[in-house]
Amino acid sequence: MALLTMFFAAAACGVATQPVSNETVAAFEVPLPQVKDRAEFLAILRDTARAEGAHVDAASDDDLRDTGAAMPQAKMSIHAAIWRGTDDKESWATIIDQADHLGQVWIMFARGENEKPALRFQEKAMREIKARWPGTLSLPIVNRSTIPLHSDLVRTPDGYRINTSAASKYSSRPAT
Repeated sequence: MALLTMFFAAAACGVATQPVSNETVAAFEVPLPQVKDRAEFLAILRDTARAEGAHVDAASDDDLRDTGAAMPQAKMSIHAAIWRGTDDKESWATIIDQADHLGQVWIMFARGENEKPALRFQEKAMREIKARWPGTLSLPIVNRSTIPLHSDLVRTPDGYRINTSAASKYSSRPAT
């Protein structure tokens, strides 16, 4: 009986299906090596988000420094999100870099509950970002939700692709 109970408990703890609005529809890597670049990037996102009724929440430099000091593998130079509404119920984008690609910031756009303003935000933000940082590259999206690990990516002139030696990790999830 105990074994059966553990089996059902484990089955109940599976990964919850995410709503379609959280699907990742586009992802890019933006070269932001300097503090002033990241500040300008966040300013572009704030202005663009505000025009569509959204806002930016970003971790402070002190918070990022403290986290990196406590856990070096969690070191980041930026961690932010774009939210629609005052209650932060609808996520439009996530912005991060990580210890293995500091200064190479990833912005991942979600479909959104109301796709039209989310798409307008994405298109306007990316026009401005690519104009300011022409070295911006596209990132592959696996299963409409996941960006492969940085170490599993190969840079190409137009963006990244999944390294063939790592492709089996992602083969059960179709790439988009």
